[in-house]
Amino acid sequence: MKFNKVLDNCKIYEAGKPIELVVRDYGVDPKDIIKLASNENPYGTSPKVVEKIANLSKNMFMYPDDSMYELKEALAKKFNLTSENFIIGSGSDQVIDFLVKAKCDENSKILVSKTTFAMYEIYGRQAGATILKTKDDEHNLSQFEELYKKEGADIIFLCLPNNPLGECLDKDEVYKFLAKIDKETLVIVDGAYQEYAKYKDVKKAIDPADLIEHFPNTVYLGTFSKAYALGGMRVGYGIGQINIIKTMYKLRPPFNISTLSLAAAIEALKDEEFVQECIALNFSEMKRYEEYAKKRGFSYIESFTNFITIKFDSDYISSEVAQKLLEKGIIVRDLTGYGLNAIRITIGSREQNTKVFNTLDEVFKDLQKQENI
Repeated sequence: MKFNKVLDNCKIYEAGKPIELVVRDYGVDPKDIIKLASNENPYGTSPKVVEKIANLSKNMFMYPDDSMYELKEALAKKFNLTSENFIIGSGSDQVIDFLVKAKCDENSKILVSKTTFAMYEIYGRQAGATILKTKDDEHNLSQFEELYKKEGADIIFLCLPNNPLGECLDKDEVYKFLAKIDKETLVIVDGAYQEYAKYKDVKKAIDPADLIEHFPNTVYLGTFSKAYALGGMRVGYGIGQINIIKTMYKLRPPFNISTLSLAAAIEALKDEEFVQECIALNFSEMKRYEEYAKKRGFSYIESFTNFITIKFDSDYISSEVAQKLLEKGIIVRDLTGYGLNAIRITIGSREQNTKVFNTLDEVFKDLQKQENI
């Protein structure tokens, strides 16, 4: 059977390994498994959200409010905009899909950093677009500008902070770059981890209202999956000028998030205290990973997110380290697929992280013994 030719060049997105797989394949007790591969909030969801959802379970037979009025109004208040500036998606990646479909075809070009969120390229290739990549793994705006001048682009993706590496550009340098971009080029600023970046360094903070006012060709992406701890609910959003949002609505299917997801997101916005507590704990625990890497002589990328990327250079092979950890019940993200000898570890709770450090010590001893055999 023949399918659309553009799918020949499309890769399948590889999500973090689920706990069920480790139980099934390695016989590890579920209570002993630590999942630190998908950048979920290790402190769980706000108790207020849990209580709200429990009380709503009786309404699961009903469709959600397709206007998503209450959620958009809450977001509008948070960001000092109007509800018409927002579109809600099943995760922010669905909003990416809307944007790519709205802007691209087989004659289009999309410009991205060499190592960044894989779905930018996947959605781009689904549309038949050509993907342009910079030479450096981390965001290098000089290389972005050079490629843009040479090749042009219909869409530019800036992941701020960047997943899967963790680095983040300063707002001022981003704005200087955006000022050089043609108004017909759509620039998508992915702020999935902006809550963390803003907390750690105010110079990294992107204010969506200010962004779209100064640069009407931009769209800002946000999510409830990370700092708000609603990864399982799949709620994201896009913020842009009203004309862009209206165009995306032509692509949005009805009821694209569930009744419970909608309620959870609305309630999560009411508990900013919980979010800030989680972020503070995140960076406190991240210091332990930095100290561990230094003690071991490994390099790492300074992170403005809820994860850290540790590089092994020629000391160890990241895929072997990740596999050994997996066998011991600890799930991390191997970055071999991105061409890096590195692993990405979500910052867990204090207890989880202590177990990670102890297990890593065991893994390195095991690997050294194998080399000496």
